[in-house]
Amino acid sequence: MRVTEPIVEKIKDNIDSLNLFEKEITKSNDDKKKDIIMRFPVVYIHNWKNKNKYEVYVGESNNIFQRTKQHYNEMKNDNEWQHNLLDGNANLYVIGHEHFNKSMTMDIETKLIRYLTSVESIRKVHNGRDNPQNNYYPVEELEDIFTKIWRKLRKYDKELFPLESYIKDSAIFKASPLHKLTEEQQKAKEKILERVASALKDNKRGQLIFIEGEAGTGKTVLNSSTFYELFCNYEEEKSNNNDLKYETSNCFLLVNHDEQITVYRQIFDKLGITDKYGKVVNKPTPFINKHSIDNPVDVIFVDEAHLLLTQGKQSYRGNNQLKDIMDRAKVVVVMFDEDQILTTEQYLEYEKIEEYRNESSRNDNYIKLENQLRMHANEEVIDWINSFTKERIIKNMPDDLGDYDIRIFDDPKMLDKEIRNKALKDKSRLSRVIATYDWPYIKDNHKNCPDKYWEVKIGNWHKPWNRELEKELDRKQKRSIEKLAWAEQPQTINEIGSTYTIQGFDLNYAGVILGPSVKYRNGHIVFDPSKSCNEKAIRNRTLSDGTSQKFGEELLRHEVRVLMTRGVNGLYIYACDDELRTQLKKCTGNYLEYKIDQDESNKDI
Repeated sequence: MRVTEPIVEKIKDNIDSLNLFEKEITKSNDDKKKDIIMRFPVVYIHNWKNKNKYEVYVGESNNIFQRTKQHYNEMKNDNEWQHNLLDGNANLYVIGHEHFNKSMTMDIETKLIRYLTSVESIRKVHNGRDNPQNNYYPVEELEDIFTKIWRKLRKYDKELFPLESYIKDSAIFKASPLHKLTEEQQKAKEKILERVASALKDNKRGQLIFIEGEAGTGKTVLNSSTFYELFCNYEEEKSNNNDLKYETSNCFLLVNHDEQITVYRQIFDKLGITDKYGKVVNKPTPFINKHSIDNPVDVIFVDEAHLLLTQGKQSYRGNNQLKDIMDRAKVVVVMFDEDQILTTEQYLEYEKIEEYRNESSRNDNYIKLENQLRMHANEEVIDWINSFTKERIIKNMPDDLGDYDIRIFDDPKMLDKEIRNKALKDKSRLSRVIATYDWPYIKDNHKNCPDKYWEVKIGNWHKPWNRELEKELDRKQKRSIEKLAWAEQPQTINEIGSTYTIQGFDLNYAGVILGPSVKYRNGHIVFDPSKSCNEKAIRNRTLSDGTSQKFGEELLRHEVRVLMTRGVNGLYIYACDDELRTQLKKCTGNYLEYKIDQDESNKDI
């Protein structure tokens, strides 16, 4: 059944325009439109500009005219967003549909908040509390109705309402705390909140809640959603003048990843948490240096806890960041995946990981996430990738790839060309080439660089490493990309990404170059540290017993796993090692064999 068109009306956001709009609707000969606006629940968006950036307030109401007049009457109060309406440059969008009921309008409201939080031109989204609904009639029409609403909103303002595909590809959207959680995530969230409340009630210290899950199992969304819920609960309790004894606003979120911390800070800036509670998102080292053991905070969430340091480095002088964090908090919630430990300074001995698992299990604080949410791939495809990255074997490719696309290439230039073609399309524009760290690269140091850029070089084909093209941008261009993840920046289609820029993020299609450190010998994949330029992975590591060991093979395997689990819709592979490339072609039935003229293959791109 075809979903009917929604009603989307835009008026100036003031009492005179509202009264005129109400008068027009009341006298309208369009009985259906009159019914939808006057008698059905509607969703509305207030928006205005503040210092060249938008601010918005999203709501839903059974009586849009009464509710909006109430907002106008409250302008005299100290409500920041309502006060901004007095400036006279605000607009109001009124959205209705013949199938709107209370549950659907609440879902549309939450979805609009989630989308608008991800829009680069928006500084702040007011009223950011999510309220996802369960099953209702007609929930199956929700996505179609929302898309039609968004397209109509775009006709009014393309800056405020950009393409849906651009929003869905943004790192902020993917990490948003406003996503509707899966049943597995929701159960985990409820357990975390219950365990946090219990620990604070009993005034415990150093409580560890350990959430374990592989790449793509939804750890980041669970992390942001639960962290945000604590603040929302506190606000709700405070506004109701309830007992705040076990509610807390003394919470922090830590992550040891430059790009991910930028994403989190943008999210909580836009949702108003930073304005109310200060800098709640930090990197571990500054947090540890600033906070003392004698005055622990209430709750710390740690995303990508496998990136925490386990030995001293620069400004960090300790031996175990997780222990130091636990010493400074009553409750610590960590998201962990040991298969994403990439460097010796992050390396955590198996016995220590087991100790943390066992400790959290004894306290009923251990949660394991199982469901793969990132890759739109069936179980057979996931098994093929797991076998490659975990068991070091190459299975025959399943006959049915479902909606996932895996291709093996004989030439890096052709892989690059296919990724470029994908990136030209709106639905797959977030497609990039990424590679194992098997070619020299020293950030911000070009004294020993033999060429203009640090590059990935394979035969006559070459391409700059990530972050190399930034220096070619002018000040305005640099400012426009400063809050974007690496893959979202337009110039990066001309670069090669590494694990250090892509870890924790998604791509529509990932073009993975397996460098000389990844080989195929005697029926197994071999990881060769002697061919890697990743010094942080291949150098010696001193263990707790004082012995010094190398973990290069294990850490390079982790590196490959990170790269091969980035693609949401597809994985394209070029292997430098001849035997590996031959075996990949042999085991994959959908190998694309490109015929390239010798002259063309020698050209630079």
